[in-house]
This record gives sequence, structure tokens and C-alpha cells, in this order.
Amino acid sequence: MSTTHMLARDQPLNHTRSQHSQPLPPIGEAAVEIQPTIFVVDDDPAVSRALQSVGQLLDLPVLSFPSPAAFLGSDAVTLPGCLVLDVRMPGMSGLELQQHLIDQEVPLPIIMISGHADVQIAVQAMQHGAVTLLEKPFSLDDITAHIRRGLRIDGQRREALAEQTQTRQQLAQLTRKEREVLELITRGRTNKEIAATLHLSVRAVEDRRSRMMKKLAVRNVIELHRFISA
Repeated sequence: MSTTHMLARDQPLNHTRSQHSQPLPPIGEAAVEIQPTIFVVDDDPAVSRALQSVGQLLDLPVLSFPSPAAFLGSDAVTLPGCLVLDVRMPGMSGLELQQHLIDQEVPLPIIMISGHADVQIAVQAMQHGAVTLLEKPFSLDDITAHIRRGLRIDGQRREALAEQTQTRQQLAQLTRKEREVLELITRGRTNKEIAATLHLSVRAVEDRRSRMMKKLAVRNVIELHRFISA
């Protein structure tokens, strides 16, 4: 299929089968080790089938769900990727699912789609952090570009989260005495000033400083400040 082909709700499509029935990757693995997934929540099977073309183009799996309830009943919210979400569906709407994910602090990037979008819906979706809102029918070029953007946003968020987690783990390795030295270094104190403040010898401060910097994997004060501010 050409990537300029338009998606329409009543258009017969012959794409690969939805992968909803395939087992999800195990939970608990590092996000960077799990392949991103394109999630689709839409009660129109034709749209879900069509978005398989995007998955094939990007060489990524596509998991389709016929309703927000089915999506929330899976492990999808724990996985990296982005969500293509229809606005209007029976039961919970796309906007309600978006709000639910916000309330649950699930930062999955969302691309809203709708055949009946209006200004109020678009404003609400964008105010709540949607990557964009596309009106049906839309081109595969458009949806692919926005999915790429959503995946990039998710990857950057998860990379930042992984760095923050690593920082907390490294800081947790420090002893109370090493933390005291760290705090004073970040205030711009010299070894001599730290020694006077803590009633230690300069040599003792140097030893604590050396152990602290080794645990944090930094080589100098500049790297230390970058580590703390990350």
C-alpha cells in the first residue's frame, strides 16, 4: 500500500492480522531493552488493520484493542511506545481514557484520532498533552510522522527516567559522612573549608571525597555538578 493512501472507515483493507492475541513482553525488564509498541484503541477494525501498515513500515509491533476497557485490562500501560486513540467509542471515550492515564501517571504519548472532531475536543486533547489530533480519514504519511514523534517523546522520557533512577541508586550508596562532604562541595566549599566545618583533617576530607566521587562515577567537580543537576 502507498503511504499516501487515505484511511477511511468504510474502506476494505487487507493488512496483517492484529497482534493483540500475541503474548506481551514480561514486566520488569528495563524499558530500553523492550521494543517500542504502537498501541491502537479504536472500535473500528478497519482502522486497526490499516495501522498495521505503519507497524510494518517502522518494523514495530502493533497491538490493537477494541475499547479502552480492553486496553486497561492489559499490561500495555507498562510498555514503551505510543497510543493511537479514537475519541468517540461506546462506554469510556478516548478523552476519558486520556484523563485516566494522566491520573494514573502513565506518560504514554497519545495521538488522538476522530471522525467527528470539533474545536472543543481538539483543545481538550491538546491541553491534556496529546501529540496531535488527526481527523479521519487521514493519510498514512501523516499518522506515521506523528507516531514517529510520539515514539521519540516516549524514548526521551524513559531515558530521562532511567538516568534519574540510576542517580538515586548511586546516591543511595553514599554513607552519611560522604553525603556531608557532597553537600558542602555543591555549595562551593574547598577541601580546607569542608575540613574546618566538619572538624576533620584535610586528608580525611580528601579520602571521603575520593570515595564519594568513585561511587558516583565522576572524575571532577564539573562532572559532579552535572550529575547532581541531571
